[in-house]
Amino acid sequence: MKIIVCDPISPKGIALLQQRPEFQVVVLPKRLSEAELLPLVADATALVVRSETKVTKKVIEAAKQLRVVGRAGVGVDNVDIEAATQHGTVVMNTPGGNTVTTAELTFTMLLSLARKVPQAHATMVAGKWDRKLFQGVELQGKTLGVLGFGRIGTEVAKRAIAFGMRVVAYDPYLTEDRAKAIGAEFAPEVDNVYREADFITVHMPVTKETKYMLNNEAFAKMKPGVRIVNCARGEIIEEVALESALKSGKVAGAALDVFQIEPLPADYFLRSLPNVILTPHLGASTEEAQEKCGIEVAEVIAGYLLTGEVRNAVNLPYLDAKTYEQVKPYLPLGEALGKLLSQLATATADRIYITYGGNARLLPNIDPVTRAVLRGFLSGSNLKDVNNVNVRAAAASIGITVEEKKSDEPVTFNEWVHVQIFSDGKKLISAGGTFFGSPNNPRIVRLFSQSVEIPVTGTLLLLNNTDKPGIVGHLGTLLAKHKVNIASMSLGRDTVGGLALTVLSLDSAPPQAVLDELKKDTDISNVKVVRL
Repeated sequence: MKIIVCDPISPKGIALLQQRPEFQVVVLPKRLSEAELLPLVADATALVVRSETKVTKKVIEAAKQLRVVGRAGVGVDNVDIEAATQHGTVVMNTPGGNTVTTAELTFTMLLSLARKVPQAHATMVAGKWDRKLFQGVELQGKTLGVLGFGRIGTEVAKRAIAFGMRVVAYDPYLTEDRAKAIGAEFAPEVDNVYREADFITVHMPVTKETKYMLNNEAFAKMKPGVRIVNCARGEIIEEVALESALKSGKVAGAALDVFQIEPLPADYFLRSLPNVILTPHLGASTEEAQEKCGIEVAEVIAGYLLTGEVRNAVNLPYLDAKTYEQVKPYLPLGEALGKLLSQLATATADRIYITYGGNARLLPNIDPVTRAVLRGFLSGSNLKDVNNVNVRAAAASIGITVEEKKSDEPVTFNEWVHVQIFSDGKKLISAGGTFFGSPNNPRIVRLFSQSVEIPVTGTLLLLNNTDKPGIVGHLGTLLAKHKVNIASMSLGRDTVGGLALTVLSLDSAPPQAVLDELKKDTDISNVKVVRL
């Protein structure tokens, strides 16, 4: 598997990848443009980047074998997530590697704003001694508003509390109990932070809700003389609005490490303002952070490619190695159920309902099994290159909604996965599966509401027949005539003498002549060949 390291990462991270014989590691000597990168990625299984290399839609589409993009750092703005998901490529980052580093830079910015250190230094270098110009403020007793209370926001809060600051935290996913556990106050609305904070620091990702959230309206709600720090993402602050607030005095100072356009143009309008501190995106720029991120990105890529472990993915739910081993036996069962039902459904499906019962309901993560069911169901569609990453999006693209349920209702089997297919509110077909003896022996045991015993691989011949003597012998004779061997047989019926369901597992596909003869028999109907 070819891994291309596009941007500089820790040598220890590269060495971790190189020590695996399964990997061919290519380290690019410099950052390449999109055009330069395209011919190199054709056979790449993984790309490792920092913030410099842009993994665009064109790059992703050119990398036919690309399974994972690893970002050594938190932000994935330089990766086209939507294109990666459609391509079936996992995008992983390293949120833990630069947590402390970014928190420390943020606090450096707070202190620098409070005491005007960079401005004072600049005058000293220029040969001046202007003490009166640089009277600052203390942090002790001031209120720090933290927007975004994840890893970095939490670490900043801890340091602020140690300095005697009052911390008010806002995050749409934050609970009051968690805020209290850190020693912060919970802000139910972002306006609470705007009204109360003397300093505001931002630690949120860029989303539709957070882009330009610090705008003219937000600044108008803040205290006069508030100070702003942004070491998260430049797009969170509307820079033109910040300029106006700085010039009017509404905002006493701002310290920015990130910007809407990077690198900054030489004529960037905030460069000339005396109450602004600018740094060139140094959030993760420490020796320790670079080493941590390099090692972590190597570990997450290796874990995914070698064991299926999904860690720190931004477009696929978390799946550690232990959980993967627990769900792994269910994957071929789920895929077989999906394949079977897709070939038997008599109309276009618009809803798939999956029930997990017995021990299956205890699985810590059922998402991989659901994805296996969907992958099997969509395998017969016109959709191309459907895999675990893009299968939910693929199903949604053709109008299929997916519902999952962990059921406590009693079931006949220790493990139970049941799949129902619906169209226009009507159930078309359903099937259920379990394990016989061990997780290595999955079986489909329910079909058309009848008991069956079907292996999850191979070719199946399914048919309904009148429940009367001689049918089984007739089937065996007919198949033997055409040199088709029966591997196993499952028989079920609704009532004695009623309609029976017969499922034959075959060593090879029956020729058309067999199917034609079966369809002529008045005691046989619904003849179908299914390939699992």
